[in-house]
Amino acid sequence: MSDYVKDLLTEVRAKNPSEPEFHQAVEEVADSLELVFERHPEYRAAKVLERIIEPERVISFRVPWVDEQGEIHINRGYRIEMNSAIGPYKGGLRFHPSVNLGILKFLAFEQVFKNSLTTLPMGGGKGGSDFDPKGKSDLKIMRFCQAFMSELFRHIGPNTDVPAGDIGVGGREIGFLFGQYKKLRNEFTGVLTGKGLNWGGSLIRPEATGFGSVYFAAEMLETRNQTLEGKTCLVSGSGNVAQYTIEKILELGGKVVTVSDSNGYVYDEAGLTKEKLQYVMDLKNVRRGRIKEYADNFKGVVYTEIDPKMNHNPL
Repeated sequence: MSDYVKDLLTEVRAKNPSEPEFHQAVEEVADSLELVFERHPEYRAAKVLERIIEPERVISFRVPWVDEQGEIHINRGYRIEMNSAIGPYKGGLRFHPSVNLGILKFLAFEQVFKNSLTTLPMGGGKGGSDFDPKGKSDLKIMRFCQAFMSELFRHIGPNTDVPAGDIGVGGREIGFLFGQYKKLRNEFTGVLTGKGLNWGGSLIRPEATGFGSVYFAAEMLETRNQTLEGKTCLVSGSGNVAQYTIEKILELGGKVVTVSDSNGYVYDEAGLTKEKLQYVMDLKNVRRGRIKEYADNFKGVVYTEIDPKMNHNPL
């Protein structure tokens, strides 16, 4: 590791204490760019990486909301507007108890590079809250989303910052958020991606990420004169991305043997079928159940519960 990278990482850790996820992301990127900075000292002189590491804006706010029983809850909301060098900030919102500043800065930092690689004019950002939608009624989730957007709306816009969904934020949550944005701003604009088709969403948007991950894997295999046909695949998760990942793997002849959620994972030695996938979609998208029910419903499936002591945060 060069002295430049060592000094850079020392400074990042000093300026951002208690953010190990952010430290790790910066270290991985800095390590991979070490040769670039050796060959182009002008990038070091211009402090290019230092400017990308430091967020342009960090927004933290209180989210008070009232549930249907009249109980008051207080959550914390964030939006990290990391870099807008090539376009408006773009990145998801995450609702999960593990959400904190360090995790969101790590995600926003990597989002900058992810978006730039699309060749589209998009900057990088990330946001969310420590609110946990798991097990909550639609009314509770709607009230939280409305309270969250009541502050966030003043910081976003189609030419400023365009949030999307992430863990805990699917089509339902995006719908609630967009409805409140539209009400507050009195305008119908493309400020949130992942909306339903009936209110400004895009065709194949739900499938895009899952399908894309499989196409990427298929292209990698092709460089080795292989295909997904007959391959045994492990899929992490059981939400939107995982569901369409499984669908495309099955279409290309692969065999999927795992799905999971934040409580645990199932191993189905026989492999998921289209019928089993439909069960997962109904379980997660309609009934909002836990993946353990899959193991209870199909024979020969083994369910393993996650040990909470292991602190497996959904990064």
